Amino acid sequence: MAKSLVMTARIAIVFSVIGLAAAGCGRKGDLDRPSTPVEQQNIRKTAKENEKHPAPAPDRAFLLDPLL
Repeated sequence: MAKSLVMTARIAIVFSVIGLAAAGCGRKGDLDRPSTPVEQQNIRKTAKENEKHPAPAPDRAFLLDPLL
């Protein structure tokens, strides 16, 4: 009985660590409000108004994309 409880606890810890690692996956960039237009997302606010903004990076496929 005690061995099965220890084994269950170890399995739960392993799955918790895996879940936390998967939750850390995401897009790198500045945080944008949900109401921000697509053209203005991930653009730094420190750029001057007369400067051209760099083109956003193209989307690349990721292993966990189908799960999201």
